[in-house]
Amino acid sequence: MRERFDKKFGGDFLAQIPSAPGVYRMYDRAGALIYVGKAKDLRKRLSQYRNAGPERSRKKMRALVRSATRIVVEQHESELDACLAEIRLIQAHRPKRNVEFAYEFLYPFIGVAADGSLLRWCLTTVPEQFEGYELHGAYRSRDVTGTAFFAMMRLFGYLGHAQPRRTLGADADKDYSYVFEFRQLPAQTRAGWTQLLRGASDDALADTAVALLDKVKARSQSSEVEADLLAVDTFYREQARPLRLMADAANHVAWPVAAAARDPLQAMWRLREAQSEAQVSA
Repeated sequence: MRERFDKKFGGDFLAQIPSAPGVYRMYDRAGALIYVGKAKDLRKRLSQYRNAGPERSRKKMRALVRSATRIVVEQHESELDACLAEIRLIQAHRPKRNVEFAYEFLYPFIGVAADGSLLRWCLTTVPEQFEGYELHGAYRSRDVTGTAFFAMMRLFGYLGHAQPRRTLGADADKDYSYVFEFRQLPAQTRAGWTQLLRGASDDALADTAVALLDKVKARSQSSEVEADLLAVDTFYREQARPLRLMADAANHVAWPVAAAARDPLQAMWRLREAQSEAQVSA
């Protein structure tokens, strides 16, 4: 790999790269941007590409060296600046070899809207189409969020009167949005579940579990109910609560968090956590 790297980019390429935080961009023969990466130490990181061995963990590095014909580096003041620049570039250009940060437009939101005794709940990746809804998110995992949303709807079905479900969206290239409607849900349902969706409190989960004990149908389907409660608990711990903590740590006031802003918040959170761990270790 060293010979291939030096032949493509020059034997003195690494000597010109600063040992500083930054972003590197890789282009193919046609001039297309194929990959964006960031590094705490650019020279050290790109040296890893040059010295990539046969290990499975280096497979992607070897493939990128084979595909790339040009590498452009951009130095930044800090590792955080490099992280944020990397995310912006990936979101703007969606290089074919980048997966993380490239699909923020698919991050889901959950919303609720009241109309008298009717509560509408939506799951969507196009929040701009749901004017009048109190929206929460953007959550990162479509799988965890979608599983929890449909679990919530089944749980609400034991407590209120469900109206016919509506599925929105006709473009096969886009996710559908889902709307469920319920009448006569307990009065505290919206407030409690709003706190859960905001990552502020999971008390609504315990309150719902207690309320379901009075429902004969829920008791007869206890295994299914338990699985749905667990799905919502997983969502709270893995999606809603972390998003709340990340937003608070960055003093990010706007809610919901815009899909494009979600990954930068996570990058800042991860870096702070890593720095805290390093200080503790020292």
